[in-house]
Amino acid sequence: MLARHITFLLTLGSIAVTASGFVVSPLALFAGSARSKTCLPSTESETMEIEVGYKIPDVTLMEGSPDYGKPTEVNLAELIKGKKVAIFAVPGAFTPGCSKSHLPSFIDAQDELKAKGVEMTICIATNDAYVMEAWGRTSGGADAGIRFLSDANGELTKAMGLSMETPVMLRTKRFSLIADDGVVTNYFSSAEESSNTWAPNVLASL
Repeated sequence: MLARHITFLLTLGSIAVTASGFVVSPLALFAGSARSKTCLPSTESETMEIEVGYKIPDVTLMEGSPDYGKPTEVNLAELIKGKKVAIFAVPGAFTPGCSKSHLPSFIDAQDELKAKGVEMTICIATNDAYVMEAWGRTSGGADAGIRFLSDANGELTKAMGLSMETPVMLRTKRFSLIADDGVVTNYFSSAEESSNTWAPNVLASL
């Protein structure tokens, strides 16, 4: 009876076999044990999510160039310094919800946003700069004046507490915000409804 309640590990090189038949890495077992003791989340950022009053981090993003040219570095803090800007992030370029709803809402709202004093609109995702450039070009977003910036290493996403691990890649949780001279004045989370981050809701708050 006791054997049923005890897991025996047979170390075989770099793997371990449990009594129940699962093959796992001893390091994975150790990491899992350590995580449970420290209560570290395994799928999302530990950093507190941004809110009104938050200063946009001084990070370098990448912007693609036409005709597959070399991407250029863009310092986000310098780009938005002294400006009123709208920034929205999506989990992935070319994905259904982002391409059919979120991005188009900001494309259609450019004139109204400018009338409200918004000088620049920026779209961010963790896709690489080439993908972001292609999405901006083919969607009509770039022609509408929206800047498409890549946070491929997730530096901005993690700093904002909005990272989301997936089996494919690190992604950004959907959000939108208004920042004035680098400080967030309005923040829109998708925690309850994705539509809360779309341009009409942003405009209604300005």
